[in-house]
Amino acid sequence: MSLIMRGRLRYAAASAAAMLAALAGGQGAAADPAPPFRDLLAQAQANAPRLAEAMAGVRQAEGQARQAAARPNPTAGVEIENFSGSGPYRGISQADTTFSIGLPIELGGKRGARMAAGEAGLEAARARLMQSRADYAFALADAYAQAEAAERQVALAQESQTLAEEVLRVARALVGAGKEAELRSLQARAAVTSARAALDAARAERTSAFSRLTALAGSPTPFTTLSESLLTVPTAPSARANINVLGTPAVLAAEAEREAAARRVRVERTRAVPDLTVSAGVRRFSGDNSTAFVAGVSVPIPVFDQNRGAISAAQGELQAAEARLNAARLDAEADLRTALYQIDAAQTRVAAATESEATAAEAFRLTRIAYEGGKSPLLELINARQSLAEARAQTIEAQLARLRAEAGLARLQGRPFGDR
Repeated sequence: MSLIMRGRLRYAAASAAAMLAALAGGQGAAADPAPPFRDLLAQAQANAPRLAEAMAGVRQAEGQARQAAARPNPTAGVEIENFSGSGPYRGISQADTTFSIGLPIELGGKRGARMAAGEAGLEAARARLMQSRADYAFALADAYAQAEAAERQVALAQESQTLAEEVLRVARALVGAGKEAELRSLQARAAVTSARAALDAARAERTSAFSRLTALAGSPTPFTTLSESLLTVPTAPSARANINVLGTPAVLAAEAEREAAARRVRVERTRAVPDLTVSAGVRRFSGDNSTAFVAGVSVPIPVFDQNRGAISAAQGELQAAEARLNAARLDAEADLRTALYQIDAAQTRVAAATESEATAAEAFRLTRIAYEGGKSPLLELINARQSLAEARAQTIEAQLARLRAEAGLARLQGRPFGDR
């Protein structure tokens, strides 16, 4: 091996080491970094389109709760009699005018039932908002980690392309010196083409990942890099002692929906009770210019409409809400067990991947030393570098799986990811 070719390989190895050092630091040379995850989550609470609907639902429920407490409006009426006719009633001199006010009186506890249903609906909307916040925190953490993983994959792909190009230059030199067959040069050229395609795919995935993060955060400025690493943050012990199946956001939301449905059944039942309308007024007789007080009571007769259809519909809604609650409890119990197992498995996988990466890095270092000393062939160096790249990729995947498992447990517990 000539000194020139060995110098080129030393340069390539130094370049790879610099890339790996930058990769380990998790930093990129970008102009628009996303804030740290906790800051981004706090900022996105008011801007994220996914949460806007849930917050609007709370405002809607607040308005409906206020409206439920409103009493029926009174009615004012004017009635004119005998203002036209024949004989003594010709003209308006014999007209009698009655001014009256009617007040509906709700019976059967209608207003109380409406108010209770309004409050239950408001609590259900707030529970849905809490669940939406937990789901959103999980989605944002996953998008943040996906962007970081894509960024690190680009760094790995760039390193692979650099080394593939250096191997191609060495292979061409060896072929030109008659020490390798032309097949070696063709293989190296194919490896460079594959490395370039892998780099283009990694860059496309990075662009897609940062676009998803930007859209999810509702940021007007596109993110191009991250200001912190989530994948390399040490794992903190999970708060397993505080896990309560009945306290998960999904179960709480289902319970609130069930309570609101039960309250609506009560509202529909009270609507079957007829309401009274009490009226009082003054009648003026034009013939002798005298006045008299009048009063009356009216009540509808529930012969045709007894609100049975609405009651039956509300009862069906209640049964559906109870079924959803039972399903939510079972799902939460299964999801919690699965999340705990996934966290244990992910932590074991990260430990194994980290150890494999360290072993591969040491093997690559020793193989490079042996190759530069003329004691190892080029093929062994290429294989050692490929093993190191695969080990680093597996570490990224394991760290991403661990973060998803931890973020999933945080969602089930109803706490933002990152709060310990």
